[in-house]
Amino acid sequence: MRTPVAPAPAFTSARRRWAVLAVVLFAAILDLLDSTITNIAAPAIAADLNGGQALIQWLGAAYALAMGVLLVVGGRLGDKYGRRRLFLIGITGFTLASIACGLAFDPTSMVAFRLLQGAFGALLIPQGFGILGAVFPRDQIGTAFSVFAPALGLSAIGGPILAGFLIDADLLGLGWRAMFLINIALGGLAIGCAVRLLPPDPGDRAVTVDGPGSALLAVTMLTLLYGLIDGSSHGWGLPPVICLGAGLVSFALFCRRQLTAPQPLIKPSLLTNRGFTSGLILGLAFNAAVAGLLLVLSLHLQNDLGRTPTGASLGLAPVAAGIVVASITTYRLIARLGRRLILIGLLLTLTGVLMLLTGIALILPVFVIGLGLGTCFGTVYQITLGDVDPAESGSASGSLSATQQLANSLGAAALTTVYFHAGPTVSLGVVAALLLASCVLVRLLPHHAQPHH
Repeated sequence: MRTPVAPAPAFTSARRRWAVLAVVLFAAILDLLDSTITNIAAPAIAADLNGGQALIQWLGAAYALAMGVLLVVGGRLGDKYGRRRLFLIGITGFTLASIACGLAFDPTSMVAFRLLQGAFGALLIPQGFGILGAVFPRDQIGTAFSVFAPALGLSAIGGPILAGFLIDADLLGLGWRAMFLINIALGGLAIGCAVRLLPPDPGDRAVTVDGPGSALLAVTMLTLLYGLIDGSSHGWGLPPVICLGAGLVSFALFCRRQLTAPQPLIKPSLLTNRGFTSGLILGLAFNAAVAGLLLVLSLHLQNDLGRTPTGASLGLAPVAAGIVVASITTYRLIARLGRRLILIGLLLTLTGVLMLLTGIALILPVFVIGLGLGTCFGTVYQITLGDVDPAESGSASGSLSATQQLANSLGAAALTTVYFHAGPTVSLGVVAALLLASCVLVRLLPHHAQPHH
């Protein structure tokens, strides 16, 4: 990773630095809102566009797929061409893709526009932390980053509720489309502020980007997802089986590429680090379980229990409330408890899922699940990096973030497949099994996160 550029003289002003933080945070909130709103809106969108089960599965999976495949590439492109330039390209493309989603006319166009939205999000999001590193003095950067967890947590509460309200309010007859078209105003505001406030950054043209590795990863994920969703929607004929086979072949070629490329997406030395590899696998299982669980709960509330989109979003609000409470509380515990904090979070999440299986009223189980998620989200990331060499931390953190998005994509597709074929009870059983497997992996993680200097 390239060393952050020195702060520009104009950024000696504390007010200007915090304004830049507000722009970066606003962009992250927009990304979070658009990645989660389809959890609530999926049934309404699928009904309006005659997309059926397959469109419900693709709505979240397409966004997370593009984000996961291109996230590391987006970071490298920012290093190469300048973070300001990539941030502006990302936020502009993201806004236009959001508008296109709001104007989608059939299932194919909707999925294509969601892929575009995720792709531009992958160009946008990695630039923010690098920009903040260039703007804030080292002794203030921790304070700047500390506002992200509660702000994003509150957005996780407000986003689905806003989505449900806009669908049920049917403003100007737009229905679900208003969720995306509102980004005409929000995205336009973000673009204007970014142009005015972000510091110049020429980039380093010597940085290389592994195009073939990225392409192989994209083919792997796209064929696996298409095979999984097409097979579950239309039967397991020859096309989905061929797609799954092609995905496995592409994955083998991707792994080989990581061993031979001069600048691989994942440094091979990282995969020999037991703590990091265990964290990568744990993160894959955990994030897949969580993404699938939240989408299945939304579908269950609307399809099985007959709730409106607003009712469903309010039913899931305790999850986000639990995340906020736990993320604030656990911030001070990670240094003392280390990897045991992850186990506590996993067991809390598992307890909430088991409470749902036993039929306990919804509010308490989903709040407990939220406490578990809030305990795990940042902690898994920090502990997994505990034994990573500082020189490899950029590659490691990028790999973890990309794995999280790819797990979201696979988890949403796989768990909804189970839901549509076997119902919510079996889906919750699969989630419980993934959480148990994650608990087993905790003992292989580093004992503690890297100390802050």
